[in-house]
Order: sequence, then structure tokens, then C-alpha cells
Amino acid sequence: MGKVIVFGSLNMDVIVQSDRRPAAGETILGATVSLLPGGKGSNQAIAAARLGAKTEMLGVVGDDAFGGELRAVLKRSGVNNSGVRIQRGMSTGVALIQVAGGDNAITGASGANGAFKAAEVRRAPRRGEVWVGQFETPVAATEALLRKARATGATTILNLAPMVPHPPRLLKFVDIAVLNEIELAQATGARITARSPERTIAAACRKLGARIVIATLGGRGLVMAGPDWVLSLPAFKAKVVDTTGAGDCFVGALAARLSAGVSLSDAARYATAAASCSVERLGAAPAMPTPREVAARLSRA
Repeated sequence: MGKVIVFGSLNMDVIVQSDRRPAAGETILGATVSLLPGGKGSNQAIAAARLGAKTEMLGVVGDDAFGGELRAVLKRSGVNNSGVRIQRGMSTGVALIQVAGGDNAITGASGANGAFKAAEVRRAPRRGEVWVGQFETPVAATEALLRKARATGATTILNLAPMVPHPPRLLKFVDIAVLNEIELAQATGARITARSPERTIAAACRKLGARIVIATLGGRGLVMAGPDWVLSLPAFKAKVVDTTGAGDCFVGALAARLSAGVSLSDAARYATAAASCSVERLGAAPAMPTPREVAARLSRA
């Protein structure tokens, strides 16, 4: 079994739950607040580890209480945190997440995530590993690590979230790109919604430049496109509480199954089931499911 190496962000999520989100200039009362570990990189690493993969995390936190807690959460979740550097004099990344009606809106403050540099990563990629990146840390570092991992024969996965400006050449170092319909539209300029026909979504996927592109479409499921093939998978039924981290759960689960030698189509179906489990609990990292929970979801399909 190979390893999953996740490089990217670590945040403390400040989650505010209310019946609705306030309009501009409006104050509403009666909300509840929770502090929960998050960050796309950390979420994906925890998801992979919880689902049985040997997992390492590479990133940066500040020298504050949040940074110490996030490193501890990784360790408790079975993730090797030795590659998480502490940046003196900087605050740990924070995300303000407003949850209303099961949907969410997120504002991020990058903090120490912005200090992540490929040159300071001492962990060299190895053939057979799965390397996973996102766009919550500097693009230059992401590109450099994807390039290095691809050159050594590791499988590379890039979650193009949140969508940020990036050089087209970056996708040449990506085996599997994962993004939702909003990010797909932003990346390609195509008019895409979750209800767009499969052929429209597949055509947009092929514009990206990665070998394989997976477009996650929420309650519809996903469309996965290669150079000359397309595969659609339906979503699993779920009682939605909070969609925060569902995409991260999908990416982490996908990486975990690929590291175990499972086929891409089976890994994607497993990841879809895992993501459906994650939306039934509040938060991102704390909502990542166990193998038993995913197996139960698959058995009921």
C-alpha cells in the first residue's frame, strides 16, 4: 500500500450557524458558534488517514494556540505531522464559515499558509505515492511540488479550490484534477451549472489540460472525463447538515483508495459515498467518516 502526501492549508474554522445569512449591513441574533479544525489540506489528510491510508501532511501554522491544536488534531487522526512547520511571528490560518440551511459561505484569512514554500519541504516524493495539493497555499509552491512528484512517478492530484489565477502549464503535472461546477466554470470560462448536460461538463473538463478531470456536482454526483472517455456517477442519498468539507472528504477518500491500488472508477465511487457521509455532521475535519460508515453507505446503495 502506498502513502498519501497532502501539501497545503491548515485552518481553524470559526463556524457560525444561523437560520439565514445576514444581508449587507444587517445584524441578526440567535446564531451558534463552533471552533473546529479545518483547512483544505488538513481536511484531506485527515479524511485519507481515517479511511486507512498512511498519510503525511506538509504545511505551515503560526506559533499560536490554533497552530498547536491543529498539529495535535493531525496526530490524533493518525496523520504524520512532522512536515508541518511552525512560522514564528505569524498567526495560523482562519476560516469564517457561515452555515444556513445546510449550505455555507466561507471567508478565509490565510495567515501562515501564505508562508508555505516548496524549497523548505525536505520530504522527497517517491514512486507509488499519491501527492495531493489545493489552492489555499501559494501557487508557486503547489506547482513546484506537483512537478517534482510527477517526475518521480508519484500520482498527482490537484483540487482546484478555491479557484485562483494559475499558469496553464501547472495542469501538465496533474494526473487527476478535482473541482466543482463553479470552479470548472471559472477555470474554463464555460457556462456550467450542476444541471448542465454531461457532454457540456465533459467538454469543459477537457479544456483544463489535466490527464483526468473530475467535476463534483453536489447532489447530482460527478462527471469524470479522460482524453476519450466520460463516466458519470450518481450521488448517494444523505441527510444534509453541513456541506463544509464535503469536497475535501471526496479528495482525501479518492487519494486513500488510489494509494491502496483500487481502480479510478471504484475509488471515485467510494469517495462519493464518503462525501455523502461527511455532510451529515457539522464541520469539516470532525465530519470525516470511518471505513465502517462508508461501507455501510455503499451497502445500502
